[in-house]
Amino acid sequence: MTLSLHALSDLDLLLREAARAEILPRFRRLAAGDVRTKSGPLDLVTEADEAAERWIEAGLGRLFPGAVVVGEEATAADPALLGRLEDAELAFVVDPVDGTANFAAGVPLLGVMVAALRRGEVIAAAIHDPMGDDTALALRGEGAWIAAADGGRADLVVAEPVPLAEMTGAASWRYLPPAQRALVCANLPRLASVWDFRCAAHQYRVAASGHCHFLFFHRLMPWDHAPGWLLHREAGGFAARFDGSDYRPTETGGGLICAPDRESWQAVRDALLGDGSGEIASR
Repeated sequence: MTLSLHALSDLDLLLREAARAEILPRFRRLAAGDVRTKSGPLDLVTEADEAAERWIEAGLGRLFPGAVVVGEEATAADPALLGRLEDAELAFVVDPVDGTANFAAGVPLLGVMVAALRRGEVIAAAIHDPMGDDTALALRGEGAWIAAADGGRADLVVAEPVPLAEMTGAASWRYLPPAQRALVCANLPRLASVWDFRCAAHQYRVAASGHCHFLFFHRLMPWDHAPGWLLHREAGGFAARFDGSDYRPTETGGGLICAPDRESWQAVRDALLGDGSGEIASR
């Protein structure tokens, strides 16, 4: 239930090529008409997103003939594409520019994300950083690592567990229902430090490399989370939805918490979703 290392290297190269050809030349060079909104004013798409997705989709078609490709921008136009992931023998979910708001603002914090799925299970992941020109890679059951442009490799390992009051991490509360949003935001001071990069790609990379302790998300579109979930898992971390169930890339709700181990996950869940009396707030 995995791709070969050679196939993963080919995928890494494809993402690097897409970034160099379609993303970096447009960075801080977008015209007004090159940035548009999708579902709302905070949901942006740029010419770079669309061009990079076309490049990656074409490349995946050459490398993996017959594979299903589900890109973020293509799914915005045709939501039914998500339904193809569950039963596909081999499928790829693609986020061509994760951190589009940063990219549109000229902030150099973005990533190119792809996950490979077999019958709905994540089997490989790649998160490329165009600015640093390196890629975080993971194969199911075989670990996670950073592949540098010069061929160097550094294994990824999550942070050691620490008490709740010493935990740092990222919490995205934007898509929470209003009552739960108020609860979570009120509870954030229970942790040592909380931040949000507006870029899941880098948040997952930071967690998988041991530089923070937890991640907290609500909406779970597969291109945003399937790559990072596997990266974090293969780096030794534990993740589950708010109700304790396993993450599935075919399910887009229910929230997700990532932590170094199960006990840390429970501590973060209780701290952020608890009502102050030890009870867990309803989803």
